[in-house]
Amino acid sequence: MIFSQFRFKKNLSSFSQAIATRYSEWFWLLGISLAAIVLFTFNLGGVPLRDWDEGIVAGVAREMYRSPVDINTWLYPTLNEQPYLNKPPFIHWLIALSYYFFGVHEWSTRLPTAMLTAVSVLLVYAVGREIFAQHLAAVFSSLVYLTLLPVVRHGRLAMLDGAIVCFSLLFIWSILRSRHNLRALWGLSLGLGLICLTKGLMMACLFGAIALLFLLWDNPRLLVNKYFGLAIVLGLIPPLAWYGCQYLHYGEQFTQTNLVDQTFSRIWSSVENHQDPVWYYLLEIIKYAHPWLLFLPGGIVLALRNYHASWAKLTLTWSGVYLSAISLMATKLPWYVIPIYPAISWLIGANLAKIWQSFPSSYSQVSKFFWGLLTLMSWGGSIFLIFWAADTDRYLQIAVVMIAITFTIATMLLFKQSRYFVVILFVGLYISFLWFFNSQYWVWELGEAYPVKPVAAMIKQATTAKQVVFTSYPYHRPSLNFYSDRIIIPLSTQKLKQHWLEAKNIYLLIKPDAIDQLNLKSQQFVDEANGWQLITKKN
Repeated sequence: MIFSQFRFKKNLSSFSQAIATRYSEWFWLLGISLAAIVLFTFNLGGVPLRDWDEGIVAGVAREMYRSPVDINTWLYPTLNEQPYLNKPPFIHWLIALSYYFFGVHEWSTRLPTAMLTAVSVLLVYAVGREIFAQHLAAVFSSLVYLTLLPVVRHGRLAMLDGAIVCFSLLFIWSILRSRHNLRALWGLSLGLGLICLTKGLMMACLFGAIALLFLLWDNPRLLVNKYFGLAIVLGLIPPLAWYGCQYLHYGEQFTQTNLVDQTFSRIWSSVENHQDPVWYYLLEIIKYAHPWLLFLPGGIVLALRNYHASWAKLTLTWSGVYLSAISLMATKLPWYVIPIYPAISWLIGANLAKIWQSFPSSYSQVSKFFWGLLTLMSWGGSIFLIFWAADTDRYLQIAVVMIAITFTIATMLLFKQSRYFVVILFVGLYISFLWFFNSQYWVWELGEAYPVKPVAAMIKQATTAKQVVFTSYPYHRPSLNFYSDRIIIPLSTQKLKQHWLEAKNIYLLIKPDAIDQLNLKSQQFVDEANGWQLITKKN
């Protein structure tokens, strides 16, 4: 009788613990999802689209949106009514659908990629639950990923990199999950296919290599499973069908542009002089991964000591292979490094979980010194923005002050030997980012050239549809093309003169001082915006 009562109490306790664990899981899933959606969509349309990626993606998507019944425009994308062969069209499809439901503006342009990046935060947590024995490490990893400035800033833009991270995480999660349930391999097919349809075959090859090396190290039996091979084949069918359609439609032009110029040639030759030393991406991580970067060395050491664990194998393989691949490429662009941050987040999350459980014995006095130094630097930046850069956006000033306050409280808790400094960092950084994204500076690349919206509005009002405008500006600005809904072509001084003499109906977007240099005849002033004049020929 006593034994039966003991067994009943034991079973009841186990059942209660299982219920509590389940509710805890749902709490973190919902909490992380809500926090990610708010941060990635807050004031999403507050600043104009930036040049190149955003302007190009938006332009392609708008031409799809304007041809909802023409399947050819969706299958064979165009930009300025010319074939767009640079990248596969999956993200452009999503943005075109967003235009259909919400209209054409900045918010609807960025919404699909922002939501996909928000989902990637949840997938960082999901992968963490598969690889870590401790739930806390998965939670910390997802929160680190959520509060990494490069991830959040680039993830909010209408660019392909946030989506690629989401699909690659789905791909890896499915592989990990299939160790217990082979039905999860559907995610492998879906993730692989979406990687190919978003950024092409080279990115799929790279993450395929990461997965292959990880499985050879951790679970080689899955590689010989027939369902694993079938999942890969099913995942490759849609992108290969799309590539086949492009080749049949465009022939060698598609092969040369998409596969050679825009994909594999970037490995051995730099595009548009984007060439930097091999340590370029290490510097990018060092510049923008603060304050979590301070916990990364400890995470790497912890992974090397536990190299037999799945989480160590995955993080070391992912970070090592990916960083080596992009560092050896000739073309270097800042956003190429974004897909490495999930691995960095798991390394930091594992270290934070260890610190949390063994604090304060696991945290050195040297580390406290660095936190003190970081706090002083943050206050220095705050004082500069408030008193010496008084014309700076107030939201940016508040964001910097919030970061300084966060670091101050965290440092004080460190010296008081309280492990809750970690919680303060998560909460403080999150609130600081909300203030930062409410400012006009979160897309700081907009300051590299003149504001396009006033100039675009002038061009759109003064010219007819499909009018080509020539400009003395030295390079193309896709965002100007998008907002003006016209084609603006940069030309040298000599070519501008030649076009002016030969053409009857011609418009020039030009600076006033350049008009005298060109010595144009029969010119007629049309309008002016932001120091740029629009002129045409007198009839």
